[in-house]
Order: sequence, then C-alpha cells, then structure tokens
Amino acid sequence: MSRRSGILEFAVLGLLRESPMHGYELRKRLNTSLGVFRAFSYGTLYPCLKTLVANGWLIEEQGNETEAAPLTGRRAKIVYRLTAEGKEHFEQLLSQTGPDAYEDETFAARFAFFGQTSRDVRMRVLEGRRSRLEERLEKMRLSLARTRERLDDYTLELQRHGMESVEREVRWLNELIESERAGRDLKGPASGEPGSRDTTSGASGGLPRPGDDSRPDTPGDTAT
Repeated sequence: MSRRSGILEFAVLGLLRESPMHGYELRKRLNTSLGVFRAFSYGTLYPCLKTLVANGWLIEEQGNETEAAPLTGRRAKIVYRLTAEGKEHFEQLLSQTGPDAYEDETFAARFAFFGQTSRDVRMRVLEGRRSRLEERLEKMRLSLARTRERLDDYTLELQRHGMESVEREVRWLNELIESERAGRDLKGPASGEPGSRDTTSGASGGLPRPGDDSRPDTPGDTAT
C-alpha cells in the first residue's frame, strides 16, 4: 500500500467512526473538513472503499429509499458503516507514533483526528513532528549559509520564506505541546465556565490558530 493510499484509508475509517455515510458525503467531508484531501476524485475514493469492505472493516448497506428517485429508476445510495473490526483497526492506527505519523504527507490527517487520540499519543506525535522540523530547519540554515553569496535576491527571498514557514510551524507545535503538558485539550473548559473556548471552528479549537504570525500555520496540505 502506498503512503497516500494509507492516509486516505485512515481518514475514511476515522470519518465513518463518527457516523455511517455514503460516498458523496465522505468525499465532501474529506474535501471540506480535511483540507489535506482537497484534490482527489471518486476514482480514488471508491477503490479505497472497496478495499476496506473486502478487509472486513466496512460494510455496505442500502441507504434510505427516500434518497433515491423512484420515478427515474435510480437505486438508493450505498451507505458505508464501520464494523467492529474496522473500529479496532482504526484505533490501532491512532495509537501509532512512528515516523509515518509526523511526516509531511500524514501529519495533517493525524492531527485532524487528535480529538479521538489519547493524550500520550498526541504528545509523541507532536514532539516527533517538532523534532523532524527542527532538523529540517537546521539543514536549511546551513544550506543558506553556504550558498547565500551565489543566490540572486529572489531565490534568497524564497529560501527565507521557506525557513520562516518552518519556524512558524515549530512555534505552533511548541504552543500545542505546552498546552498538552498543562493538561489542556481541544475541548477546553465546560461551556459557560470562565475561560471557555470556542471549539466549533475546526481541529485546533481554542489552541493556537493557523493563519497569523503569532499563531503559525498548520502543516501544508497534501493532495491525494
């Protein structure tokens, strides 16, 4: 299985753990809720679903007949439901903390399901991601120091921009790790209590938000 196929299977299992869905709903959720899958087709999704069904991790069910158009002869949509074996497999995937959990192509998908992940696993993944980026940043700095005199202004600016992006993500990870160590998670205080956070705006909840300088960008998206 390729890494990208593995990421897609992970995300599909995670979304179906929340509730059964048909293919169109899954594709919409992957596109809108998980930006890492902004560009992929039904031709990618349906072979993935068939594989998960063959593995016994999903079952296919007929959707509500009212969703079909009887007069046109169309069948009700197939709904995909997670099996007990599928749930167990997804939980095994959630518990993994090796390098694949924090590579560029996988970290965003893993982060999207941090709400279903135990705190100790979240910490190991965040620390692994930070360590990987700190290594990358050091290599970028050394490379820039060696080649600075040979670069034109635009190439130099591009190199600086890349370094700043990595630095922002490292700062963001530092804040997330600090929050985890302090025992704060995405849910925050109960609704109505002092200090209550808004948790309706996506994966980062009340923790550092992407998009501005003081709260760095989330990891780059990867199309599947």
